[in-house]
Amino acid sequence: MKASHGFLLLSLAASGCAIHQKQRVSGCFPAGRTTAAAAAQGQVSRTLSILTYNVEGIPWPVKRHRPPRLREIGRELAEMRAKGTAPDVVFLQEAFSTEAARIGARAGYRNYLKGPSSHTRRPPTSDDADPSLVDKRKRTKGEWRPIFSSGLYILSDLPLVAVDRAPFPSRECAGFDCLSNKGVMHARLALPGAPAEIDLFNTHLNSRGHAGVSQDRSLKAHNAQVDALHLFIEAKWDKAHPMIFGGDLNMRHAPPRFAHFAAVMPYPLVHQVCVRKDSGCEVRMSWDGDEPWMDTEDLQGFVGGGGVAVTPIRVEAMFDAPWKGETLSDHDGFLVTYRLSWAAGATGAGGTKIPTCG
Repeated sequence: MKASHGFLLLSLAASGCAIHQKQRVSGCFPAGRTTAAAAAQGQVSRTLSILTYNVEGIPWPVKRHRPPRLREIGRELAEMRAKGTAPDVVFLQEAFSTEAARIGARAGYRNYLKGPSSHTRRPPTSDDADPSLVDKRKRTKGEWRPIFSSGLYILSDLPLVAVDRAPFPSRECAGFDCLSNKGVMHARLALPGAPAEIDLFNTHLNSRGHAGVSQDRSLKAHNAQVDALHLFIEAKWDKAHPMIFGGDLNMRHAPPRFAHFAAVMPYPLVHQVCVRKDSGCEVRMSWDGDEPWMDTEDLQGFVGGGGVAVTPIRVEAMFDAPWKGETLSDHDGFLVTYRLSWAAGATGAGGTKIPTCG
């Protein structure tokens, strides 16, 4: 959200405006939509595709002319689902508006799980929070209570057997970003035949220039949120499961932000793996330079677990083509296809006890 929209945001705050979002969660495999695992040389494998996409779902009057494009995102995902080419999982960010909140339903995904709402209580401020950030609030720069939700959603046809979400701690935000209840959400995904479930995490971290405050202040908020993200992942991730996280991490061309992130989050990023020539990962998008992870806000990371190896095998952009003269969002979608593999005959709690639904 841009600083130039500040007075509109503050007006919305004063009016008590909020978008009420819905969700739907099921714990069964949809009939006809499970992908059989392939076995070879004592190994079983299948693919899992995950899209992270900031849909720029900021409501009027802060952003105008967004509803048609948000509806088109849902329509295109629905078309892909009908063809069997849709992502298995979608992480959405900035799904604030009514039309943005409907993307999962419009696309037809069986599950659309929302992150923290505007009313979800923020945890207490961390004991080690920087006093210059949390004690001196900049009210004219939007550092109020949240009027928007987190804007986070996870969509999937595969069953979600456990879900949770949490805003970032109170006051650990900077500028107009504070008007959104940013945080992190967790979903545990079951896969047919897999020996372990998969823990998924979707997040959106504090912006820089769009926050409307100094770079130093927004950096302090970003660092605090990275700390909170790591604590949430470590609390919710069962180490007997593989784990994949993604979202709008707001670290593009920001070495100080990335330095703290890399020090706190000990998980490999897809970009860091796929940039290697020997990775076996097919790059179907434009990457410049030796550190493509520094050229984007939208990232994914992963760790194997529970006898399930996780390997990114393909990366590509989605929703990057113009629609009626402009792209559908100010971000492209970032799609990663992972190969999940495990030993033939391995057993566990993955998807063996999940029923099939119609």
